[in-house]
Amino acid sequence: MPAHVAIIMDGNGRWAKSKGLPRQLGHAKGVEAARRAVRFAREAGIGYLTLYAFSCENWRRPEDEISELLGLLRHFIASDVKELHSQNVRVRIIGETTNLTPDLLTLLENAQILTATNTGLTLVIAFNYGARQELVHATKVLAQRVASGEISIEDLSEAHISQSLYTSDIPDPDMIIRTSGEQRISNFLLWQSAYSELVYLDVLWPDFQANDFQSAIDLFNLRERRFGGI
Repeated sequence: MPAHVAIIMDGNGRWAKSKGLPRQLGHAKGVEAARRAVRFAREAGIGYLTLYAFSCENWRRPEDEISELLGLLRHFIASDVKELHSQNVRVRIIGETTNLTPDLLTLLENAQILTATNTGLTLVIAFNYGARQELVHATKVLAQRVASGEISIEDLSEAHISQSLYTSDIPDPDMIIRTSGEQRISNFLLWQSAYSELVYLDVLWPDFQANDFQSAIDLFNLRERRFGGI
């Protein structure tokens, strides 16, 4: 069983279009699929599950769709976190927070505080997240440490970079799943995915079921991970 699975939840809009439904309904069904994925990960004993919920690039979408996505996130945090807490799930949010509204920022912070001491599944929600932006953030952090004399340029290492990322307390993903048949990483966990197994599934995200998750794990277990060795 992989210790950390990350999922690019893709296909909500196409699912809705294929059924002649508004995109907003596709996103709502996507939340239900996310709940199923969390349940499967928790019951299967996966340690970390990261869901790519909202990217920095998603702000380019129409305002009504952005409003719907943010509303779904608010509803998920408000309605699901207490249940997740009762199931010993720890919630972590990664991404930029500087441009979020105070009420949304408070919701996200409270979810993390409430579940901080839980020891079961860690659910990582990548919200307002972009891997290139994360690397810029890490670079600024390290530049400040060098400028202050805390570390020297000669001593900079991969470990320093990893420790400066949003995921500094989270292991790198063993496997990244992308649904909808698209085969790209889309600015997601670029540093952390150096040795991740990539699994692309043709299923659209709202249709993602426990058996799809298990199929991805079965594919993962067929692969030989050598990490550059023999």
